[in-house]
Amino acid sequence: MTSKLDQLREITTVVADTGDIQAVARLKPVDCTTNPSIVLKALGTEMFADDMKEAIAWGKKLGGDANVAAAAVADRLAISVGAALVKLVPGRVSTEVDADLSFDTEASLNKARSIIAAYKERGIEKDRILIKLASTWEGIRAAEILQKEGIDCNLTLLFSKAQAIACADAKVFLISPFVGRILDWYKKSTGKDFTAEEDPGVLSVRDIYNYYKANDIKTVVMGASFRNTGEIEALAGCDRLTIAPNLLDELSNDQGKLERKLSPETIKPAAKITVDEKTFRWMMNEDAMATEKLAEGIRAFAKDLGTLRTMVQKELQLAAA
Repeated sequence: MTSKLDQLREITTVVADTGDIQAVARLKPVDCTTNPSIVLKALGTEMFADDMKEAIAWGKKLGGDANVAAAAVADRLAISVGAALVKLVPGRVSTEVDADLSFDTEASLNKARSIIAAYKERGIEKDRILIKLASTWEGIRAAEILQKEGIDCNLTLLFSKAQAIACADAKVFLISPFVGRILDWYKKSTGKDFTAEEDPGVLSVRDIYNYYKANDIKTVVMGASFRNTGEIEALAGCDRLTIAPNLLDELSNDQGKLERKLSPETIKPAAKITVDEKTFRWMMNEDAMATEKLAEGIRAFAKDLGTLRTMVQKELQLAAA
C-alpha cells in the first residue's frame, strides 16, 4: 500500500505551507506558500545567514529614513526566501503583500507590483509567483485589478462563503480557506470537540468547493491551516491543499487507505450569488467567526512583519556603528 501522502497526490495538488528549505527539498511539493510568520522563522535559520548579510549591506546604501530602509530590507529578505523556494518547486511560490495594507487597495497594488518586479530582477517570472492578499473587500479589489494585469493572486485569511463568492466574482486565481482557524473559533466558543466529518472548517471548504464547481467557477480552492491529518483526509480531492511539514510527514508515514471526499462529479446544485460591497460587508458583519478570525489573522501577520522590520533595523544600526 502506498502512503496516504502519495494517494493524496493522485487526486489533489499538494502544496507545502513552509519556508523550511530542507523540508521542501525532502517532501517535494508542487507549490509553496509563505506569509510573514513563515518568512520570519526561515530568516532565523543558518540557511539564510548570507542573505541577511547581503540585504543589510544593500540596506546600508539606501540612506534616508531608518524605518523606510528597514521596510525595504525586510521586503528584500522576503523575496530571498521566496526565490530560494522557487528553485525547489516546479510550480508557484506565494508571497504576501504587507498585512498592514489590507484595507488599502492602491497601496496593495503598488506593493504587489513591486514584489513581481523584485522577482523579475532575480530572473523569476510572474508565472512562478502568486501574490497573497488578505480577503478583505479592499484586498479582493486589488486582486481583481492584478488579475487583469496578468498577475495571479492567492486570497488568504478566508473564513466565509461571502469572501469566497467575492473572490470568484473578481476572478482571482486561487483562494486559501483556513480550516484549522475556523475549528479553533468553534471549539473555543462552544467548548466542543469535533470529528473530522463535523469539523466546521472542513464543512466550510466543502461548501465553497461545491459552490464553485456547481457554478463552473475556475478559481482554485486550496484548503489551508490544518490542525490534524483528519482535516486533510476529510478534504481529499480538493483542488489543492497547503500543508505544514509535520502533517506531510504524518501522511507520508501512514500506509492506510485514503478515501476521496471531494470530486467535481459528486457536486450538488447551488444557486449563483453575486456579492457587492454592501452585501459583502453585511454578510461578514453577520458572521462573528469570519469577522474575528480575519481581524486576528491580519493583526498576527502585521505583528510578525513588525518584528522582522525591528530586527532588520537593529542589524542596520549595528552595521552603521
